[in-house]
Amino acid sequence: MSRIGNQPVPMHKDVSLEVKADSLVFKGPKGEFNHRIPSGIEVKLEDGQVSVTRAANTKHLRAMHGTTRALIANMIEGCVNGYEKDLELHGVGFRAQLKGREITLALGYSHPIHYTPPEGVTIVLDGDTKIKITGPDKQKVGQAAAQIRSYYPAEPYKGKGVRYKGEQIRRKTGKAIS
Repeated sequence: MSRIGNQPVPMHKDVSLEVKADSLVFKGPKGEFNHRIPSGIEVKLEDGQVSVTRAANTKHLRAMHGTTRALIANMIEGCVNGYEKDLELHGVGFRAQLKGREITLALGYSHPIHYTPPEGVTIVLDGDTKIKITGPDKQKVGQAAAQIRSYYPAEPYKGKGVRYKGEQIRRKTGKAIS
């Protein structure tokens, strides 16, 4: 029995949902989403709530039941409020510049790193060392933040690198001289 999958998802008044045979179309003030429904999963819109049910009790359908419900809840939230991730650059000379949609990162390498976010994702800089990534799609926003962070993850000895806002880096002591 799926505890997450059995919970109905409340619809927001600003979001419209169109249920087709094998897909869902969400439209809201922040964006529009299309989602393909896995076979064996049924989605209904009743009384301002979206309910997800499964046809059988197989292992695959049990997994997809909760996953589909969570994805629907994320899409409704993204259509209304959107998602955001904050990154911080720590290190001497580490900085970011925005040119159009492309962000240029100076992370201590011999060359600058250029990153263009996917469609629907917006990057805003707050100074040279703070990056705010926003968008309606939770997966795309998280993927863009992870991609930028992967260029120079925060290292444990000096603590420099790209990290999420509020992320604590466990510091290690250096080599001991005896």
